[in-house]
Amino acid sequence: MSKIIRNMQRPFPDLLKTWRSRMRISQLALALESGLSQRHLSFLETGRSQPSRAAIAQIGEALNMPVAEIDALLIAAGFAPPSSNKRWGEETRVAVNLSIDHVLLGHEPYPAIAIDRVWNIQKANLAAQSFFTKMGSNGDVNVLRDMLKPGRLKDNIVNWNDSVKALMRIFELEIARRPNDIEALELHRELLSLPGVSTAVCTTSSESPSPVMAIRFNVDGQVLNLFSLIATIGMGADALIDDMRIETLLPADKVSREWFLKNNEQ
Repeated sequence: MSKIIRNMQRPFPDLLKTWRSRMRISQLALALESGLSQRHLSFLETGRSQPSRAAIAQIGEALNMPVAEIDALLIAAGFAPPSSNKRWGEETRVAVNLSIDHVLLGHEPYPAIAIDRVWNIQKANLAAQSFFTKMGSNGDVNVLRDMLKPGRLKDNIVNWNDSVKALMRIFELEIARRPNDIEALELHRELLSLPGVSTAVCTTSSESPSPVMAIRFNVDGQVLNLFSLIATIGMGADALIDDMRIETLLPADKVSREWFLKNNEQ
């Protein structure tokens, strides 16, 4: 069971009211969307009635909640979350892992990594391992912490302030999607406490925004410009699958592209 689930202590009525407020939907509108009666929803929000699994599923779908947040509702109501039962079989697990490996390998010679919801690396292709080692990574499993804390990797990011601002914005959007993720909130506080991070987040960029934000890495005096594409597994009904991300780094110019092609040949 994930850390977010172990740390979830809020009662079901509180969670339900919070999510309904976040989505700015009335009890009547939620009742119509979920197929439940308004009276029943009112009783659920006051704690006068206990929800069934089916009711929670209907509410979660109506509110467009992430799988892990529906799991949190289930736990708050006294149910075991489906994702803790490993209900998806070994065949599906193998298929998903092979598909991720296929994407990572197919992205060579450019870096690609598979990360979880808080940016912990689950898998990385050889190009990513080689590139980030060369950039000065100390091997921290968390990508955000590795890039934001003092060290060689941070020093080799030419536009570190702008990169921090962009990365933290992406992370904060994920937190907004999962407001009850204690682990993510703790990591967010940790990152903001690192030297220069809070200042970078609050600083207005001096340059006109470009259509695509590229991170600029200094490699032996040569600057490489890389932007990222982030992919998710579509229609995931399990929290672990729903939280998986594949981030692929791509060269933003000819010089950067040729550098990776040349280094792949060596």
